[in-house]
Amino acid sequence: MRSILLVKTSSMGDVIHNLPVVSDLRRIWPELAIDWVVEESFAAIPRLHPSVRRVIPVAVRRWRKQLTQRDTWREIGAFRQELQRECYDLILDTQGLVKSALITWLTRGLRCGYSAEVARERLAALAYHCDYLIPPSAHAVERNRWLASAAAEYPLIDLPLDYGIHANAPRPAWLPDSPFCTLLSATSRDDKLWPEAHWIALGTRLREKGLRCVLPSGSPRERERAERLASGIPDAIAAPSSDLETLAAVLSASEAVIGVDTGLTHLAASLDRPTLALYVATEPGLTGVLAGPRAINLGGKGLCPSPEDVLNPLEALLAEEVP
Repeated sequence: MRSILLVKTSSMGDVIHNLPVVSDLRRIWPELAIDWVVEESFAAIPRLHPSVRRVIPVAVRRWRKQLTQRDTWREIGAFRQELQRECYDLILDTQGLVKSALITWLTRGLRCGYSAEVARERLAALAYHCDYLIPPSAHAVERNRWLASAAAEYPLIDLPLDYGIHANAPRPAWLPDSPFCTLLSATSRDDKLWPEAHWIALGTRLREKGLRCVLPSGSPRERERAERLASGIPDAIAAPSSDLETLAAVLSASEAVIGVDTGLTHLAASLDRPTLALYVATEPGLTGVLAGPRAINLGGKGLCPSPEDVLNPLEALLAEEVP
């Protein structure tokens, strides 16, 4: 095999879950050219993997809000031209949605994806030349890897789980010189938030143990929350707005990362940092952090972990970090 195109466009956690597929493919075919179609807002993630040759950004989220504008159709035409620039040996849609299937259908090469029985949207399977019945009960990371191994016909038995990424941006100057933990308090849904009192209690205990707390944020509302939490935690830092590359550098420099159900928590785990993911409204079984023993899921739907529930495994993880 000489070239393959991966189609996994969104969201951030799903894109991160697809990174081990790149590592698997490169181990099997060291000279393989691997390209990736991804939403423009998440294009920085596959670029963190040195084995991705070309990232092809798509803007479905933006285009569908601007379909009456001429510039939108120009962009769509340019994207289609870029997509068809090369005929691939294999095109692999690991998303299984109609939108990703439509992108896959526009490509040149052997199109593969999930069968209708297990695709997230059944109609997606109509776009593929070959489809595969991958157990839906497996974790999303493993489903992606199994689909790739089935479509490209290689065994997974001897391939370790490897996200294969490293933070490329320099360490931000505003980070503390002393050891710190990153607290990811923001998420896309309010019902996924961890109580602010819990964050303050946890952050205070971490400071007592010699660890400062850094709280990133994105939107103005998230920024207000981060500043509010930082004001209640001794010596905490509400991080300035940063791009994904810089946030990857922050996570990579952290002693540990504690976060709610959000893509950045998955990014921390994929960067091989001790990571605790907090779930209060969703179940982590199929989509929680998965990166070995240093990535731990806590809580679940209707189960809110307490600060003590976090501190105990965190202390164990930090003890393992000490040489």
